[in-house]
Amino acid sequence: MKERIVYFDFDSFVIRIEARPLIEAHARRLRADAKLRVALEGHTDERGGREYNLGLGQKRADAVRKALSLLGVADTQMEAVSFGKEKPAVPGNSEAAMQENRRVEINYR
Repeated sequence: MKERIVYFDFDSFVIRIEARPLIEAHARRLRADAKLRVALEGHTDERGGREYNLGLGQKRADAVRKALSLLGVADTQMEAVSFGKEKPAVPGNSEAAMQENRRVEINYR
């Protein structure tokens, strides 16, 4: 699947309504092939301390994991991890860059 990024609002781990179709599509794919595994990688923007951002990134990854689980994906197919602010998708501190960095990446293994 081409689209594999769920974006979040500032200081939030609540999944946006517009992300639901993306999560549902990944759930269908994962349910269809029990051999597939995903890493749900939580990220934050650069604001906040390291520990806080690691925690927020984990909450974001866990939120996507829970959503996939509620849609029937087996827990054994998913791993939720946090990178906090350590791996920005877009460098810089503009609002546009920070919006791109508040995310969970769904990476198939």
